[in-house]
Order: sequence, then structure tokens, then C-alpha cells
Amino acid sequence: MELISPSICLRSTSPRFSTLSGLVFPSYWKRVQKVICSEKKTVEEDFDRRFCIPHITDVFAHDAPMPSTFCLKSRRPVTDGFVDGYPSDEKWNGYVHNDDKVLLKVIRFASPDSAGAECVDDDCTWLEQWIHRAGPREKIYFKPEEVNAAILTCGGLCPGLNDVIRQIVITLEIYGVKKIVGIPFGFRGFFDDAIPEITLSRNVVENVHLSGGSILGVSRGGPSVSDIVDSLQKRGINMLFVLGGNGTHAGANEIHNECRTRKIRVAVVGVPKTIDNDILLMDKTFGFDTAVEEAQRAINSAYIEAHSAYHGIGVVKLMGRDSGFIAMHASLASGQVDICLIPEVPFHLHGPHGVLKHLEYLIEKKGLAVVCVAEGAGQNLIERTNARNASGNIILGDIGVHIQQEWAADTAVGWLGGCRHIAIF
Repeated sequence: MELISPSICLRSTSPRFSTLSGLVFPSYWKRVQKVICSEKKTVEEDFDRRFCIPHITDVFAHDAPMPSTFCLKSRRPVTDGFVDGYPSDEKWNGYVHNDDKVLLKVIRFASPDSAGAECVDDDCTWLEQWIHRAGPREKIYFKPEEVNAAILTCGGLCPGLNDVIRQIVITLEIYGVKKIVGIPFGFRGFFDDAIPEITLSRNVVENVHLSGGSILGVSRGGPSVSDIVDSLQKRGINMLFVLGGNGTHAGANEIHNECRTRKIRVAVVGVPKTIDNDILLMDKTFGFDTAVEEAQRAINSAYIEAHSAYHGIGVVKLMGRDSGFIAMHASLASGQVDICLIPEVPFHLHGPHGVLKHLEYLIEKKGLAVVCVAEGAGQNLIERTNARNASGNIILGDIGVHIQQEWAADTAVGWLGGCRHIAIF
């Protein structure tokens, strides 16, 4: 006979308890329940802490909200025609409630061995992780006529930067904001007096999405956080939009914390800039589609090069420090890739199940092979350095060159007539 005690925290039929002659030790099962509940609570509390969205009322508790000036029904800037300068249409239901949540993970795994399973324990205890839903709110805390907004772009270039700048400006104008400036060359623009601000408006940004790069320019690094906040105060900026990656958002977070410490009424808005598509709470980041499309050109060139050579191998190294979305999607879309290596999946180069052994098989069967690898893949196989770029990110080793060198060393003695050609793109 098997006895299963009900659990307050979860339902489980897994034998996570000791039995003697088919009977359960009740005290042991209670201890197991406490451990599982404790683990679940710890994970949930950590999640809530990391994804807690700060609000202006955290510091200025007495700030009174006002009706939103944004209405998709009109799609035009606020004018004096509104009652008290604000829209009076109460029938529009396009606002998002502050308590609306989105379930982050929708798969309830039954076992840690299931494909893609991410479990907090051996029973894959179900965790409901909810995140705030994005969208316009019915109440706002800044009067549009008092807003002095600034936009800046940091880090490397990314397809779609001008589109994002354009849409921020247009949306701010719909709210009724009149003062919008661009800070040239990222955070550097805050301390270089020789770099003037750029006044932005709908007329200025109307066609910028048709051009590449960033109309504001980009740079890495910049002045200290204290100097940046001093500059914000001097310029009277109370709404800052920061477009950038990991390092940029770390800086934006420090700016936010410094403003809170000084009790300065400044809203800092981060817009993730990454073509890697590696942002947890987003379905797709801007620039990702363009990156996948352009990556297929390189894959096609690698295929032509490999196909034209005797026992040719084409290696395409794509962007992707910590995730392989570009490499994976480009490989699937092209239909020409034989091996796709990404950071999320560890692999070996040597051995019976290694990449080089599979390359040998492909050369024997097809006479050519195409390898697509994300830049962050296989870094455990390369000697690490402590070098970092201006954004503070570790400079990665070249996995493409490493594969080429290991292949050359592995096939140095007379394999398949000794004629091999490998090209890196």
C-alpha cells in the first residue's frame, strides 16, 4: 500500500519521502513539504525582487496622478481644445490597468528531464511568475507641458535605432510634450560642452527611419554617474530615455538610483537595444529580424565557397554573446547549415560525438559542410582573458578561428587525400 499526503504548496505523486514496509513517515513528509515550500517561496521572492518596477511615488509619495493625455482614439497631440488641456472622453477603453499581469512561462514541466525544462527542484514544482503588462495607463504623474525629455543612444549600432527614436518623439508629442532633445554620442554628450543638444520634433524625425545608424550618434563609456545627474539638473531634464545594451542599462540604473538618493524628480526609461533577442520579457527585440536576414547572406556565401572547393567547409560566425537566436533562426531559414553551435548548448570538438567527427562524416557523405556558430558559443574551449571593452563586457575568444585551427590540426595527416578548404565569414 502507498500513502500520498496532500501538500499545501503543490500536488505531487513523486516519492520524495522514505517508506518502511510501504508506510510513510509522516514527520519526514512534513519536513519535505516545508523544504519544498521554502524553496518555492525563495524563488518567488527573488523573482519579485528582481522584476519589481520602481515608480515615482516610491520617493514622492504625495504626488497626485492626473488623467492621461494619451488617447489612441484621437492620435493627435494634446491641444487647448481639451477640458483643462486634457482629454475628457471617458468611454475609451484602451488603457492598461496597473494590476494587469502576463504569465512569463506557460509550460508546466513534469520532469527535469523534459526538453527545455527549468525546474527549481526534482519535482518541477510549478511557479507562477507574473510580470507587469506594458501599455498606456489611465493616470500619469508628469504634466506634459512641464516635461523636458531627453533621448540618447549608447553602445554599438543596431538596426532600428532611428525607428525607436522617431516613435518616442511622436508618442511624446501625442501626450503633449513640447520639449524634446537628443543627447549626441550617448553618455559622452553629458560632459562634452562642445557637443550641443539636438532639438527633436515630429518634423525632425519624420523620415529618419529610412536611414541606418543613429541620428544621435553612439559611443561607449562616459562620465561618472554623479556628473551625469549634475548635468540632468543643470539642463532641467526630468525624463530620460536610454537606448542601449547591458552596460548602458547598468549605467541607467545607477542614474536612477542617484536621482532617488538626491530626491530628484526624474523618470529614467530604458529601451533594450540588442539584435541578439536575449531579453527575457520580450518576444522580439528591434533589429533582430534584420540581423537574421543579413546573416543568411553570409551563410549563402559560405555555402557557395564550400561547394566550390574540394572538401570545402564554410564557417559563419554570427553575433550572440549569451544567446544563439540569430544563429539558430538564420540556420533554419537558410536550409544550408549542417551544424549550428549556440551558447545555450554545450558541445565538444573532439571525441566520437564531437563536432570535428561529425564534420568528417559530412565531408564523406556530402563533400562539403557549412557551420554556423554564435560568437559566445564554446568559450569554455578557448583560453579566457580578463580583457574588457569600453562597456565592461568581456572580450570573447574567436570560436570561428578556433574551430578552423582544431580542424586543421585534427586532419593534418592524410585524411581524404589531405585536400581541405575552410573559409570563415
